[in-house]
Amino acid sequence: QVQLVESGGGLVQPGGSLKVSCAASGILFNFYVMGWYRQAPGKQRELVAAITHDGMADYADSVKGRFTVSRDNAKKMVYLQMNFLKSEDTAVYYCNAKPRTGISSNTYWGQGTQVTVSS
Repeated sequence: QVQLVESGGGLVQPGGSLKVSCAASGILFNFYVMGWYRQAPGKQRELVAAITHDGMADYADSVKGRFTVSRDNAKKMVYLQMNFLKSEDTAVYYCNAKPRTGISSNTYWGQGTQVTVSS
């Protein structure tokens, strides 16, 4: 059974930092590009950051220079370090596992973790 379990969300003040984590199980972790998406109320889900099995990362323009995605293939973990948080970063953050090109498998989602940036 495939599971992606996020943790680490919470309430943080503007300008603050937060790190969210995602624990994967039931998948061959190296076969997947791991991503973080977010969805704010009334808005579409959007890609925040993604990282390949060998550590190549990509970011949405809105978070470049503030967020850092990383992964530990041995532990099957992916992380999102968020610095200089803004109120517009408030959203539910979802972990995503997308199979690499050439790998025939499904895409998986976690249940999400709430991040609220407010004073």
